[in-house]
Amino acid sequence: MTDDEPKKQRTTVRKPANAIKDFTCKNLVAVLENPSDIGNIGTVIRNVNALGVEKVYVVDPRNALPDDWQDMRERRSLSKTSVSAVKWTFVKRFDSTESCLEHLEKQGFTSIVTSPHVKGKKNVYLHEGDYTVDAKLAVWFGNEKRGVTEVAVAGSKLCVAVPMFGMIESLNLGTSSGIVLYEVTKQRRAYQSKYKRSEKRGTRVTPLPTVIPREE
Repeated sequence: MTDDEPKKQRTTVRKPANAIKDFTCKNLVAVLENPSDIGNIGTVIRNVNALGVEKVYVVDPRNALPDDWQDMRERRSLSKTSVSAVKWTFVKRFDSTESCLEHLEKQGFTSIVTSPHVKGKKNVYLHEGDYTVDAKLAVWFGNEKRGVTEVAVAGSKLCVAVPMFGMIESLNLGTSSGIVLYEVTKQRRAYQSKYKRSEKRGTRVTPLPTVIPREE
């Protein structure tokens, strides 16, 4: 490899990276709580990257993932199932739900959880929710079998459910995260196209694009 080849590679990567920059949903985090399947983590990371979610947090009490993001990028199991999306997506792990919630709260994030109806909480179907009212939003997805914990529910302001119309009333983690994050990112991308997120929210003089133009 010549000295110029790494520079050419960086230039090649920088162009598409700059092209998608405006489409990233700022201050939007997808949180995976106690996922049991490493393959599902990779699938969600792929969804997150494809839909323009800014970050992924993983509550991982089993220490299935390394602490360092750079080490995660080298994990073949994650790279394969995420179709290399882990290389382009910021992922942070936490030892517990409590520590993740504490971090989010310190950063000013509001949490919502994906869950069936929970008594005593505000519950909405996915299409009924407004996901633009909070400047910083964390969307929680629970364990494949047990769902989100009571601790996560208690720390959230809203429970979001995907309406079901068949005999099977559950979706796997990869599918549910894709459906939920599509609706959330669609709303937030449309919002941030028109408005600035700051203390004084003003209308943009030139709206940001909401769809990447197709090449002719």
